[in-house]
Amino acid sequence: MSKRVIVIGAGFAGLSAATSLADKGFEVTILEKNSQAGGRARMFEQDGFVFDMGPSWYWMPDVFETYFGHFGKKPSDYYKLVRLDPSYTVVFGANDAVDLPAGVENIQAVFEQMEPGASRRLLEFLEQAAYKYDVGINQFVWKPSRRVSEFMSLKLLQDVMRLDVFQSFASHIRKYFTNERLLQLMEFPILFLGATPANTPAMYSLMNYAEISMGTWYPMGGMHEIVKAMAKLAEEKGVKILLNHPVKQISVTNGSANKVETYQGTFEADVVVAGADYQHVDSKLLTPEYRNYDDRYWKSRVMAPSSLLFYLGVDRRVPRLQHHNLFFDEDFGLHAHEIYEKPQWPTKPLFYVSAPSKTDPGVAPAGMENLFILIPVAPDLNDPEETREYYYNLVMDRLEAYVGETIRDHVVFKRSYAHSNFIADYHAFRGNAYGLANTLRQTAILKPGLKSKRVDNLFYTGQLTVPGPGVPPSLISGLVVADEVTKEFGQRA
Repeated sequence: MSKRVIVIGAGFAGLSAATSLADKGFEVTILEKNSQAGGRARMFEQDGFVFDMGPSWYWMPDVFETYFGHFGKKPSDYYKLVRLDPSYTVVFGANDAVDLPAGVENIQAVFEQMEPGASRRLLEFLEQAAYKYDVGINQFVWKPSRRVSEFMSLKLLQDVMRLDVFQSFASHIRKYFTNERLLQLMEFPILFLGATPANTPAMYSLMNYAEISMGTWYPMGGMHEIVKAMAKLAEEKGVKILLNHPVKQISVTNGSANKVETYQGTFEADVVVAGADYQHVDSKLLTPEYRNYDDRYWKSRVMAPSSLLFYLGVDRRVPRLQHHNLFFDEDFGLHAHEIYEKPQWPTKPLFYVSAPSKTDPGVAPAGMENLFILIPVAPDLNDPEETREYYYNLVMDRLEAYVGETIRDHVVFKRSYAHSNFIADYHAFRGNAYGLANTLRQTAILKPGLKSKRVDNLFYTGQLTVPGPGVPPSLISGLVVADEVTKEFGQRA
């Protein structure tokens, strides 16, 4: 008889773990709280508009190739990818914007215009960032981080020193560039990692390498096409995906989880893999004696940002916007300070606008536009409707000034989403959107462990454990935990 695995949550990590375990011969059932798979990458349709609810950037295409390659498949078996050119636009003011083109040589030309000599220094920067990407993404993130000995080889210790884990990203990037706008362009990916560039390890220049050298892509139909592909592949491997099955308790007997209880019924298990919010599972689904961490531990964790999101359907095309648009028309330092150092609703926030209908006509009715607006904000804030509306008008004033015409008068659909929605839909700890901050003290073995310390067959996967937040790391997290389960509970011969 195949061992029965219950996976809690059908986000990227849960789907990844379930598919890998089924491929190894386990009998796998996913219990998903919501009415569709995908976790934060769910979607919804309204009046002909198709909205991705969460992730909108497709970076690190090699990780997706690796994931599907595990099962003898390719992303192209399920969805069509297009490379965006320009990758994105950075808006510095109403009449001041820079398009970041696809291709290193084209980006070099933009950098050289902004700062003489920067094109050569960009190549130097990318050379060391490529090393970090190779070691970080192809080696470190695949480690389960269950014991220090995993990192004790001489080569790995040498790699750690070359990864600049003890140098800040802010000081590292200033060795190469001095132009303030260039610095902002290079630092923007750091805004979502959970700390200011001054407090983020320089190792994360690997993200710049992914962005610049590997490109920004888009799956036609939207990011949810990845979820559909993963769910289809999971079912091809024999995984049962049960939607609308919120879990209320994990039953433990003699130190082993033997049942997972939902409001629809009870499911027996030989192994449980929790892909839902780690803190929720640990604190709410287990009785106190079986928890990995107490409340004091969770309160001491540094969280990555939350987000205030707006999904807008506009009854006309909106000029000047590209697929991805970053509004850096206010002080980056002030906004970062109000997220990380002194958490509060931001005074003058930066924000991001995605207009996927610029690339994909199928996500909006003919002649109309689909807009997704995101403001990074501190976690654990109250988000009443009047606050949301204040920030809606604040960013729309700046967006309309940039495009040169009114948008609000043409909005035919509008929906907001923030902390309380993240909590209601995903049990997101403190209303976070991106998981734990990627600080040095919350890296590898210092993250919440992927294996329970008190329940011998309970494992965790997803953005609050190793390797960390983001779509590619979540895919890897699922594969890593599946390997750990297999080591302990066997596999098909």
